[in-house]
Amino acid sequence: MSATLAILTIGVVPVDVILPLLTEHIPEEQITRYSLLGDMDPEEVVVEYRVDPGETPLPTRLRDDSVAMVSQEKVERDLQSIIEVMDNRGHDVILLMSTAPIRGLVARNAILLEPQRIIPPLVASIVDGHQVGVIVPIPEMMAQQQEKWRQLENEPFYTLAHPLYASEAELIAAGNALIEKGADVLMLDCLGFHQWHRDLLQKALDVPVLLSNILVARLASELLM
Repeated sequence: MSATLAILTIGVVPVDVILPLLTEHIPEEQITRYSLLGDMDPEEVVVEYRVDPGETPLPTRLRDDSVAMVSQEKVERDLQSIIEVMDNRGHDVILLMSTAPIRGLVARNAILLEPQRIIPPLVASIVDGHQVGVIVPIPEMMAQQQEKWRQLENEPFYTLAHPLYASEAELIAAGNALIEKGADVLMLDCLGFHQWHRDLLQKALDVPVLLSNILVARLASELLM
């Protein structure tokens, strides 16, 4: 198998949690990781990607585990530059590991997988009229998530629980609060949520739980077969 995969992140993302899905079809040495901000000094990120007047703030996790608000427009500009480098290096598939509303990215030769374009219609087809409850990690992402899921037939319910800082009991309580409102499917749409978060909620609450990074990783793995 000679196909190669490039994983592109904006900030720090726990890519290792999806590697087992990808390495079912491609050796790990054929997977290359790139990060726009994840390797930069956090102080440098704050200066170079500051949100200027008229720009859109984008919450991003940095290498010191802080969350910085950076300029979405500057991020989009520089992600496109990295994608052009990837394209020139001959990668077959480029996987953007981000749930942010990034727009305007283009790859000339590689297949570019953008969760923002793929996941909402995929989830809409899966839930098909069910009531979705979305667990959002931080308040700064709430407006972004509400815009993202507008295409669902029923407007979702939302609540907050951070994948790194919420205890298991707090995460279950957040899911239960959504169920009490009427949700019968839960959605975890943040790259900080892992498979064990999904398994915990499904076992405790007995409802289907969708995990966006697993959905997009499975799609990427199918393209690498």
